[in-house]
Amino acid sequence: MQGIFRMDFVIANQKKVNAMIKTTLKIDGMMCGMCESHMNDLIRKNFQVKKVTSSAKEGETVIISDNEIDIPWAKKEIKEIGYELVSYKSEPYEKKGFFHFGK
Repeated sequence: MQGIFRMDFVIANQKKVNAMIKTTLKIDGMMCGMCESHMNDLIRKNFQVKKVTSSAKEGETVIISDNEIDIPWAKKEIKEIGYELVSYKSEPYEKKGFFHFGK
């Protein structure tokens, strides 16, 4: 029984370990794959992120990170490379691990 208790404890505490933030930036001005690369590079070079993806088609950049993104600073830097931060949304992000099935 002790082994089962230990596994339950690991699963229950996995949420605390994997607590991250998903920030979605709505960007105006991205037109192509090169624009997406410029945005991704800007974010990666200036923030500690786990993952960043941009879509010119959707007009957004999605950032997964351990910490909040400094939005005023990011807005200024995004404008300097020729794009405009229109809006943003931050929400908790739970990494899907081995035990995510059935949730």
